[in-house]
Amino acid sequence: MADQDAQDRNLPASAKKIERSRAEGQLPRSRDLPHFAMLLAAGAMLSAAGPMLSDWTQQLLRDGLRFDAQLLASPTSMGERLSEMTGRLMMFVLPMGLLMTLVAVASNIASGGWNMTFKPLTPKFSNLDPLTGFGRLFQWQGMGQAMKAVLLALVLATIGALVLKNRMAAFVGIMSVPLPAALAYAGQQLMSGLAMLGLALALFAIIDVPLQRHLYLKRLKMSREEAKQEMKEVEGNVEIKSKIRARMREMAKRRMLAAVPTADLVVMNPTHYAVALKYDESKMGAPFVVAKGADLLAMKIRDLAKDAKVPVLQSPVLARALYAHAEVDREIPAALFAAVAQVLAYVYQLRAALAGRANMPVQPQPPVPAELDPHNKPARAQSEEDEQ
Repeated sequence: MADQDAQDRNLPASAKKIERSRAEGQLPRSRDLPHFAMLLAAGAMLSAAGPMLSDWTQQLLRDGLRFDAQLLASPTSMGERLSEMTGRLMMFVLPMGLLMTLVAVASNIASGGWNMTFKPLTPKFSNLDPLTGFGRLFQWQGMGQAMKAVLLALVLATIGALVLKNRMAAFVGIMSVPLPAALAYAGQQLMSGLAMLGLALALFAIIDVPLQRHLYLKRLKMSREEAKQEMKEVEGNVEIKSKIRARMREMAKRRMLAAVPTADLVVMNPTHYAVALKYDESKMGAPFVVAKGADLLAMKIRDLAKDAKVPVLQSPVLARALYAHAEVDREIPAALFAAVAQVLAYVYQLRAALAGRANMPVQPQPPVPAELDPHNKPARAQSEEDEQ
């Protein structure tokens, strides 16, 4: 089952999964890069401070090996001398240790980036199971890391053995030369050995850094089911979002229908489209669309308008143009100002006639640009060609 699951994971890790992995403390770290960086820093420091370090070592040896009768007669003198020598030695060891720590941190950041999390410190009691730990020893990743460590140890041991074998006579011979010359020669041999070890570690680091990155991304690969689940988490459940959108449309529809009785006019294509318009000269720069709908919704708008005694004007072309190009709670397009002005004037005249203040007006035929009529395809095509 595990093998089948691994085979299904053939999709690259998403940014969200990589971020979640980093939050858990999982990063592509190379152990060989810090080793090489620390060895390089130590070699550079020893090389730069070689003469000063040689003088300091000679002085430390001279002071440590100098005794007199007064010093031997005091029981506490040897302890004081030991404390003094330890303090002087720590003046070299502490800066060297601080430098190695900084280099190790910097090299780890270079290989995997900075990541601040305390989650890896959380106790995991499953790691205490001996059977689980024993099984991890025989996994491909654990075996690979163990074989790499063994190979690196063999390479470094071989280099060290060859260096000692080739220079053993020279190391024995320095016992017969003065201390300054012996220290200088030992320093040269030490730097030569560090250089050879550094070359071996550099080769391992060059291979290990991209290898760890590749293995890290391979471990994070996703199956199609994981990708779908993550997409749902990021964008939300499709069914829930669909229900929310349907609910919002229903609320907008109710709000729109509630505004129909406040309209001044409803323009209709008798069976397909209905658009309710409102215009207040003191508050609006142009007529406003308060509701629009097609088919059954258009019939609902018409019925609500009749119940509220809102005039309903049959103008198919204007109704189609308004439905296609005007939005609810927005002003009508400027190209339809003249047509809508005519029908509004007709409504005002009709209200005056019904009140006995004027003669009954004739229903107008408002001028609608042919390119705004969605049913007039030749005119729309010609308009698009003219725009291009």
